[in-house]
Amino acid sequence: MRSIKSILGLLFLVLLTTYFGYAQSKIGWISSKTVMDKIPEAQDAQRQIDNLVAQWQSELAKMQNEWQKKFQEYDKKKLILTDQLRSESEKELQELDKKIVDYRTKKFGQSGELFNKQNELIKPIQNKIFKVLQDIAKEDDYDYIFDKSGDILLMYSNDKYDLTQKVIERITTLDK
Repeated sequence: MRSIKSILGLLFLVLLTTYFGYAQSKIGWISSKTVMDKIPEAQDAQRQIDNLVAQWQSELAKMQNEWQKKFQEYDKKKLILTDQLRSESEKELQELDKKIVDYRTKKFGQSGELFNKQNELIKPIQNKIFKVLQDIAKEDDYDYIFDKSGDILLMYSNDKYDLTQKVIERITTLDK
């Protein structure tokens, strides 16, 4: 009987210690989207990416218009074309279609130029934000910091734990 009381007492003590250990966790949050919107360096990088995307989309639109025009010409004449000319026209359309798909993949694919450019321009800024966030977390003894603008669903947050402005201020003073 005494050993059961001892085990229950020990279990209660462990649970109580665990509860108070979790109750003292300090949690903060930021909005990385807001931080990125406020940093001139990030705005410049985004502008460069947007300009590249606009150029590439314009080139893609030209290619698609060329394909459309050739297809319309082919469609109008296909009944009067010889088998050989029809086959050549179809082959030309297929090649143009492949060229469009290849261009789209090269520029916008998973490991395309857009992905590489984003890594080149945005990744260093994200690393800087992460470094500042780590420094703030260590200085102010935060146990957890969530990103409100990410995929993590944050149903409620008290504004007093919002570290977004602190991160923005720290990054802007680093750049000076």
